[in-house]
Amino acid sequence: MRQIIILMILGVAILTGQAQGQDSLNVRQIGLIHDYWDRAISLALVDTIAYVATRNSGLRIVNIADTENPVEIGYLDTEFAQGVAVAGNYAYVADAREGLRVMDITNPTASEEVGFFNTPGQARGVAVAGSFAYVADASSGIRVIDITNPAAPIEVGFYDTEEGYAGGVTLAGNYAYVAGGLGGLRIIDITNPATPVEIGSYDTQGSAEDVVVAGNYAYVADWSDGLRVIDITNPAAPVEAGAHFIGPYAYSVAVAGEFAYVAVGGMGLRVIDISNPASPTAEGETNLQGFSRYVAVAGSHAYIADYNGGLRVIDITTPATPTEAGLYYNPGGTHDVAFSGNYAYVADTKSGLRVIDITNPATPIEVSILAGKAYGVAVAGNYAYYVNRDDFEGGFRVVDITVPSAPIEIGAFSSLAELNGVAVSGNYAFVASGYSGLRVINISNPVAPAEVGIVNTPGYAEGVAIAGNYAYVADRYDGLRVIDITNPTAPMEAGFVDGYAYDVSIAGNIAYVAGAWEGLYLIDITNPLSPFEIGSYITQGSADGVSVVGSYAYVADAGSGLRVINITNPEEPFEAGYYDTPGTAYGVEVAGNLAYVVDTYYFGIYDCSEALGVDDGITKLIPQTVTLYPSYPNPFNPATTIRFDLPIASEVSLVVYNIAGQTVETLVSSQMNPGLHNVNFDGSRFSSGNYFYTLKAGTFTATRQMVLMK
Repeated sequence: MRQIIILMILGVAILTGQAQGQDSLNVRQIGLIHDYWDRAISLALVDTIAYVATRNSGLRIVNIADTENPVEIGYLDTEFAQGVAVAGNYAYVADAREGLRVMDITNPTASEEVGFFNTPGQARGVAVAGSFAYVADASSGIRVIDITNPAAPIEVGFYDTEEGYAGGVTLAGNYAYVAGGLGGLRIIDITNPATPVEIGSYDTQGSAEDVVVAGNYAYVADWSDGLRVIDITNPAAPVEAGAHFIGPYAYSVAVAGEFAYVAVGGMGLRVIDISNPASPTAEGETNLQGFSRYVAVAGSHAYIADYNGGLRVIDITTPATPTEAGLYYNPGGTHDVAFSGNYAYVADTKSGLRVIDITNPATPIEVSILAGKAYGVAVAGNYAYYVNRDDFEGGFRVVDITVPSAPIEIGAFSSLAELNGVAVSGNYAFVASGYSGLRVINISNPVAPAEVGIVNTPGYAEGVAIAGNYAYVADRYDGLRVIDITNPTAPMEAGFVDGYAYDVSIAGNIAYVAGAWEGLYLIDITNPLSPFEIGSYITQGSADGVSVVGSYAYVADAGSGLRVINITNPEEPFEAGYYDTPGTAYGVEVAGNLAYVVDTYYFGIYDCSEALGVDDGITKLIPQTVTLYPSYPNPFNPATTIRFDLPIASEVSLVVYNIAGQTVETLVSSQMNPGLHNVNFDGSRFSSGNYFYTLKAGTFTATRQMVLMK
């Protein structure tokens, strides 16, 4: 009981202490390509619309009126969409990092978030009945959320499932049936939503991942032990009526008529005849190349959320011979960008090299794609040079882009591994090659590029920039390495500066280094043999990419989007503007007042003209409200950074608790000045699991969750 009471208190703190930060300052989004997907993991069907939860790329809305040619018509950005339910004009998204999100889908092509409730655990599934949403919240059990007012959902009750976790939930009558992982099937009486009570359970043989109820039976997708059929005539005493072993990874189940449809990871769809629940038998199957995670059925079709293959449409008119009828999938992992003329060339880690027409920045249009796993790209003349980690056609690739809508690969050098970034100077391409350091490729003949030099850096080469006779390598944990390339066939290290370095841009005598959690730092390279730091700016997120134009550095700041830093005085850089982009910003390039951001599952164009007019950073450095931000990274191992804003000097307490409400570590207990603050938490001494951190500053109190995964 003590644990339940503490979790309730934490839940209230999260609700009442939440402070919503501003999404942008002096920067506006003017164009966005949003149809790049992460992993499809769950879905809900309403008429001719499929609502697909796709983890990092949020909720995707797909028109399935033409089952052979499904088309995405809308999306909603969430942090980590795991489950979705639809009721009336609202979609309810279970987000593993942000709890329950409520979306108005009156117009599916222009949906918007109207409310949210941050649950204490990791929301994995959700079901809705009447005025209540029931959230399967992993280790935090079932949370009952009153959605009478969708704009202000509030928790009214919960049940801690204790053993196992709450992974999926379905409702039937006065009961919630919970797929509880290793805890099996749990049956919760929700007659009074404020005081849900478990009245029955059944320990399935495997790990209960999903459950659906039809008549007097609950059908459980039991992971390694296939389909379990549980007689729930008496919910207080459920008993197994039958079972059918399918193979490993039975993740989801749907029932229609006399058949159960099971999504089996790595195998596809299995159709089970359940006309006799005591003796379910195989009826049909279709093998799919991806990893099937969820299934829903409507009419003569089954719809599968495929972890590696998007939304798959299966014709089940004849259950014995199901066949794939349609597919929608546009995997994304935008990572780097270069541009030439009216085209942006995007390195996508899941799809390859994308070519985007940016003639009209408000409506960027993808015009072509070369398949692969591209991590870095550079453009010079009529050629794009990109590094590809594809298993079969990896390496350094040369593409003729004379006609951008019809790019042609003309040359390659394949004997490279762990390729990250590329820069071109004259007849040479310089490739940041992870633990292999810096590789030098002769591209004087684009048809036959050849490696001519190499230098092993001490760390992990992430990015590279060229200025004069020197290559500047962002070497991850080993800082900035300065490489003399006067003789490209014999490059050698000339100098270095320690620190974190994920990307680098050169302007004049200064190297601007994206230093992950250390933010942006500025290195004087007047003497490349003795570089030294002259200034820095701690960004809100993790500085992963940087581009410099004029008096401004543009930082791709991971989960904190695009940050525009005024570098007029290199010793005192300050933030002039920002935009919290919908994805995770990894790279940025700039032309004029426009910043082009590769944002993992998005490609965005941002007008920074207002930020470029800011000439005094003093007022911008002092926040307007107390704000507690999500820790980054999250999940983490072993360390993460907790960030918060203070508008005035305050007595501050920042404490980390475990899931039992016990104090794990007090990070801050002192008077602090106004400004932006970053505090590191080292979890190396603690076990994996859910942790909470609470900030108290004056009358302000807020709690957020973080997950340590070792």
